[in-house]
Amino acid sequence: MGAILSDNKNLAGYWYPLARSTDVLAAPLQRGLLGRKLVLWRNGDGVVSALPDRCPHREAELSRGEVRGDCLVCPYHGWEFAADGQCTRVPSATVGVPAPPKAHLDAYRSQEKYGLIWVCLGDPVADIPAMKWEDDPEFRRINTPFDVWNVSATRMVDNFLDITHFPWVHRGSFGRQDETVVPHVELGALDADFHGYAYEVNANNAAAGTIASGQSVEVVHRRMTSGFNLPLTCRSTIEYDNGLAHILLLLSVPIDDVNSYFNFVVWRRDDFSVQAEDVTRLDFLIGAEDKRMLETFDTILPMDQTSLVSVQADKCSVEWRRQFAALLAK
Repeated sequence: MGAILSDNKNLAGYWYPLARSTDVLAAPLQRGLLGRKLVLWRNGDGVVSALPDRCPHREAELSRGEVRGDCLVCPYHGWEFAADGQCTRVPSATVGVPAPPKAHLDAYRSQEKYGLIWVCLGDPVADIPAMKWEDDPEFRRINTPFDVWNVSATRMVDNFLDITHFPWVHRGSFGRQDETVVPHVELGALDADFHGYAYEVNANNAAAGTIASGQSVEVVHRRMTSGFNLPLTCRSTIEYDNGLAHILLLLSVPIDDVNSYFNFVVWRRDDFSVQAEDVTRLDFLIGAEDKRMLETFDTILPMDQTSLVSVQADKCSVEWRRQFAALLAK
């Protein structure tokens, strides 16, 4: 059987974040996406480009080269490529002789949004999901570094839509082992871009939690939503009784079938007095707990509805798997 995710052409029409804007400045950066190697780079005009990380001459990795003015220079023989993938110079060729037709690369679509560089491998079939908090002056945006998780992106999405693991996986951060029962939840449209459910939960509030919640009590009450945007994007919203709000865009990006990038973006409504690294300290702790658990799996999550046993509390994940499987099967 081939790679279930990497070989599926239906996934090529979506936008995937591959780096923070600040990660791509002077030097090119290699990234993997759906089994392909890409190079991200920024030319002298500040334009970001995404190209195959392979020089067509002798297959050197262009990400090991350098940016010179408006061109990306191959480290092996100095061939130069513009942002649109056109080979503009072959140093060994006679001046005035054009590059061979096959020397040109097909550039991937790229754009910058929410402090991230997004890439689409094919013709886009959907936009990057809207985050209304981006333009709300009461909120600040906090970007975090990308991390590599040795697990399928499908496992990550299933995890991010699930709240029943909180008392078990997150006992070191906020999970309460004496509150394991999940009340009946209703699925529906959270807005035009995300489908999911709303719920309420009590969370332990020690250490980093007091900064995240803006409260010093032992247990805090959270009003939350969890939802998905196909194919692999999740969003979690948290509101506390003191009016503080914490919005998380949870991004699972398939390098290949069993390795992924993880990144999260925070939109936060508070008085802006707490440093960003303190605001996200609890988020990083929670992410480390998820990563530790998820990296025990070495396969993608089954997409059919019979291989796994699910209960009422799993209905959001079940619905995401149903829609994702239909997308793969188009």
